[in-house]
Amino acid sequence: MISAPNILLVDDEPSVLRYTKTLLEIENYNVETAGSGEEALQRINRGPAPHLIVLDMVMPGMDGLQTLENCKKLRPDQKVVMISCVNDTNKVVQAIKLGASDYVTKPFLSPQFQGAIRRALSPLASNARQVTDGPVKGSELVDDLDNDFFFLAASPAMKQIRAQAALIAKVNVPVLLLGESGVGKEILARLIHKMSIRAHRPIVKVNCAALPADLLESELFGYEAGAFTGANKSKPGKFEMAHKGTILLDEIGEMSAALQAKLLHVLQDGTFSRLGGRVNVSVDARVLAATNIDVKKAIAERKLREDLYYRLNAFTVTVPPLRERREEIPILLRYYMNNLARQFGKNALPISDKLVQECMRYAWPGNLRELGNLVKRYLVLEDENQLVDELQSKSRDASAEDGASSSGHGGLKALVRSLKDDAEAREIQRALDDSNWNRKVAAAELNISYKALLYKIKQHGLSPSGSREFGLRAKAN
Repeated sequence: MISAPNILLVDDEPSVLRYTKTLLEIENYNVETAGSGEEALQRINRGPAPHLIVLDMVMPGMDGLQTLENCKKLRPDQKVVMISCVNDTNKVVQAIKLGASDYVTKPFLSPQFQGAIRRALSPLASNARQVTDGPVKGSELVDDLDNDFFFLAASPAMKQIRAQAALIAKVNVPVLLLGESGVGKEILARLIHKMSIRAHRPIVKVNCAALPADLLESELFGYEAGAFTGANKSKPGKFEMAHKGTILLDEIGEMSAALQAKLLHVLQDGTFSRLGGRVNVSVDARVLAATNIDVKKAIAERKLREDLYYRLNAFTVTVPPLRERREEIPILLRYYMNNLARQFGKNALPISDKLVQECMRYAWPGNLRELGNLVKRYLVLEDENQLVDELQSKSRDASAEDGASSSGHGGLKALVRSLKDDAEAREIQRALDDSNWNRKVAAAELNISYKALLYKIKQHGLSPSGSREFGLRAKAN
């Protein structure tokens, strides 16, 4: 028989303590109480650790935040739900940063309170589904998002990020998302939006690196008729389109300094003027910003305004690269295959242990985006061996590059790749010439698929004349 979870309830008001204790005992939890932060820490020191601490924010002496911080020092993995009669955004953010599992504002209704308790005690959040099939049964959480996006958390790091997202979503503050290109910052932004009270409104994405400064300004803030040549009628900007919703500013580090200043004004006051406009426009849009730059270096080089950075990073989440969460690779392969096969109207292809092993060895500099593209090529070429060869080749090139970097010969990587490509092209050309350019016969001889052969012919610029000058690129390099 499984025993009920033990909960330590901490509140300085006796009446609230009794009421909250009753709510918990109705659900058959084992409840202990403490009337102060100091008493709670003494109880934690004595042990054994409770499964969950429900902690009041406002208490005399050691308040809730101080108690939470000291509790986490004693037991870093201790789960804590904060409760408070004050809905102070700064305190909520601070509680999240200190490691709180959830936050509930008094007076709370029983369903709201019980929901927070269940989420904290369970590895699952209410709007995620636990996977019950696949290579790692029951160990991953998947959130299905719009436009065939999905957020998958299988590694400890991504599960922690997902838990943070659930808390951040409740607080209307800007969030700065950091990480390498392709790690899934946009997906995380969509998850935060979906979990927020703004989920019924749109999330609007703007790529700040895709447009020059003047066009980006009109894209963000809109313009009035006559603002510039060709502006025949007024047009709202992305901020207005995101009113009551969320705006994602992707590659925020690429925004010009002048535009950063205008953005800072919007974050401070919630107002701006369209290009050519004479009146201010008020907007209520939650701002999520993403970048892959080194923030400290960008600030030092004056590419990113320091005041804008501090305004954006009310909460910062750093998404780790795929090479630091390799345990997710087999699961991601399966999900990309199922989703992309459905999009392409094709049957999902099998993923062998050999392919999985090569994927696990590869460093994935392009992260999730590169992994998704690999699955797309597999669906098109239908040749798993081709993918395995590509991964092995890239891994060899990366090793050669590392060797070149350590030995000081910067051109070695290019030389290795050129030699490999030329050898491959020569062999394909020979097989095609021997078969009088019968591609099916040549593909069979080379032991690759027909589609893969067509891809290679195009890649190497091969033709029946055999006029390709092999070795030319190697000599040029």
